Amino acid sequence: MTIDPQNASSAGLIDRIKNIILTPQAEWDRIAPEPADVQKIYIGYVLPLALFSALCSFIGMSVFGVLGWRIPLMPGLIGVAVQVALSLCSVFVLAFVANALASSFGSRQDMGQAHKLAAYGSTAFYLAGVFSLFPPLGILALVGLYSFALIYIGLPRVMGTPEDKRVIYLISIIVVAIIVQLILGTIVGSIMAMVPGYAPPNPFGV
Repeated sequence: MTIDPQNASSAGLIDRIKNIILTPQAEWDRIAPEPADVQKIYIGYVLPLALFSALCSFIGMSVFGVLGWRIPLMPGLIGVAVQVALSLCSVFVLAFVANALASSFGSRQDMGQAHKLAAYGSTAFYLAGVFSLFPPLGILALVGLYSFALIYIGLPRVMGTPEDKRVIYLISIIVVAIIVQLILGTIVGSIMAMVPGYAPPNPFGV
């Protein structure tokens, strides 16, 4: 059965989040035949989750702060915008990498399907941002690693990955994506360091 993405409930946002987390195999089976409307995936799914994660971080750093330092309003809002933009770029990078490597692991090259894999597979990562509401609990954001399991489950369903290639394909996607993310993070970090008030004062004065 094909699910029409024009229907908002073709997986309403909340239903899709709940289902991909709790019953990922069944949800990937529903996702696979859906027409891949990349714009709707970004606007209707990735953007809300990225904004949720960024706002949680902003609230945590502005209300509770770290070691007595709280981020000022304007630098914090700039940080939210940058974090959301970086999140959108991250999904694109993940989709691009997954698609580029697909043929090497007996999988289908299909950028639309790769976007589904990247967007819905990243759900746990974005939800884990809730722990940044209270910075001392930030370590619990490691539960976001569940996204790797979601991607693993989704590979054969949306990319047609053979069973014997799933693990190495997943590892390859993760390694390449991490390298690209580190590069993007370094660039963004350098830019944000120039925003007055964004970084905490250096206690050593250097």
